[in-house]
Amino acid sequence: MGQGAEPRRGHAYDAELGRAVARAQEGDEAAFGVAYRLVQPGLLGYLRGIVGDDAEDVAADAWLEIARDLGRFKGDGAGFRGWSATIARHRALDHLRRLRVRPRGTATEQDVLDLPGPHSTHEQALESISTAHALELVRGLPRDQAEAVLLRVVVGLDGPAAARVLGKRPGAVRTAAYRGLKRLADQLGAASVTDESPRTLGESK
Repeated sequence: MGQGAEPRRGHAYDAELGRAVARAQEGDEAAFGVAYRLVQPGLLGYLRGIVGDDAEDVAADAWLEIARDLGRFKGDGAGFRGWSATIARHRALDHLRRLRVRPRGTATEQDVLDLPGPHSTHEQALESISTAHALELVRGLPRDQAEAVLLRVVVGLDGPAAARVLGKRPGAVRTAAYRGLKRLADQLGAASVTDESPRTLGESK
């Protein structure tokens, strides 16, 4: 299964995805192909940040499960992205357990977040997140930060949806994503992070 195009997001995207999923549940194989093309780029980027070069294989396993259990899914396009990300995450963790690979981590993060500057942004980090180099940097983040960043930026889930995938409170995911984006922005040469502060990364705690 190929990498495909860059991830697409927005209401029109989710509406198109929702229609494709509904038709696929009625047995329309072409519609399932549409859903795959819409979801796969973000899903593959997320998996690359977790399992690296094994992302294609893990994604293939995830799609087999998605196809098998499609009839059980209930929801819209945004819900399908979250559901498929949850399945992909389970397959990725199974893969890591089989390889007996411990998640990469870094030194203990500081407990107090830096106050954002008035004019700085994390646009450089967001624009570069889909590159292989940036994904490798994401893999070097603590696991909670890496997954939060990948789900929010690459898969395009909102705060509550990302929290459901990870089984955590939205506030915790929001903070993890903020810290991860700040570290990534610093590594990519951006001045600092403000737009995705803990107060704006999620909708509720």
